[in-house]
Amino acid sequence: MIKQVVSACLAIAASSIAAEARPHRSLQAPECNVTMPCDFAYAQTRRERAPRPSLQAYRSTQMTVTDAGATATTISVAGERVVGGRPAGCPSSFCGCGAAIRVFGHVVPELNLASNWLRFPRAAPAPGMVAARRGHVFVLEQSLGGDMWMAYDANSGGHATRMHARSLRGYTVVNPRG
Repeated sequence: MIKQVVSACLAIAASSIAAEARPHRSLQAPECNVTMPCDFAYAQTRRERAPRPSLQAYRSTQMTVTDAGATATTISVAGERVVGGRPAGCPSSFCGCGAAIRVFGHVVPELNLASNWLRFPRAAPAPGMVAARRGHVFVLEQSLGGDMWMAYDANSGGHATRMHARSLRGYTVVNPRG
């Protein structure tokens, strides 16, 4: 009798323990950050999806840049702009391919994979250098101070290629001509 009561109590306790509910897919979109906020349009089903607004060609942004001496400066970055979509001849994930076209003037199939850019020698940030990590790559165009750079960023979100401010945090800078 006592065993049955204890078993029943354990069964009730076990069934009342809350299970952690997790969505089937992650709600965090890849490449979402301060400079590229997510619109979460991907989280809706096809029939719920509202028509996508047209991409703005130019956007003015203010950001705070901190230099090595920990001095913070607020700068206004005007001219973030969409410069195109997926270049002809590039796969659906095209950041590496777009960067190769920007740097070399043509598609280099081995560089379609972003992590392959890490095979180039390390370099100091400078115009024409490339910031790479596993999963994404972009070309440095102009220093904005600190670790912020105006970048040519293929597949920067929404299957667009943009010129916009990007942080080098988490990226390795390489010299593709080295």
